[in-house]
Amino acid sequence: MGVRTWIDSWPVYRQLTGTDPLGRGAAARSGASARLTPRIATADRVVKSVCPYCAVGCGQNVYVEDGRVTQIEGDPDSPVSRGRLCPKGSASLQLTTGGAREHHVLYRRPYGTAWQRLDLDTAMDMIADRVIEARRAGWQWEVEQTRTRRTLGIASLGGATLDNEENYLIKKLFTALGAVQIENQARI
Repeated sequence: MGVRTWIDSWPVYRQLTGTDPLGRGAAARSGASARLTPRIATADRVVKSVCPYCAVGCGQNVYVEDGRVTQIEGDPDSPVSRGRLCPKGSASLQLTTGGAREHHVLYRRPYGTAWQRLDLDTAMDMIADRVIEARRAGWQWEVEQTRTRRTLGIASLGGATLDNEENYLIKKLFTALGAVQIENQARI
């Protein structure tokens, strides 16, 4: 490599002598950076989502390739976060691809010491049976001769990433079940 070639390859020289005085474009490019491709270049599609962690509800772009999530980044179209994510939100790819993620329903019997796998239909039936039983056991037609028609055997604590529509439906469901203890984490 000659001296002239070496000087021409120097970013500061290109910045001072070229059309990029701030060094944000061509002056900062090297051969190695020119060969780089974005992590999202091979994605088949982009799915809009919301970060599952806190009550802020930052927008996320979820990049999918061959049916697998390959990258999660902030959504620049989100009015909440404008493309930014906190460290937890930036690491949310681990929720889908992490080795510690469980892909099966696990159940531990009362006083049991080991977890066992259940199929989803069995688990959903168990949940429905327990909701019906808790409602039946805690039902109050009246309290102190005042009609109540409620149950204190069921309560709901919503997650922080629920939007207004989801909260509305959850409120309707639990109200129809007769529950009166209904709250959302975002207000606590």
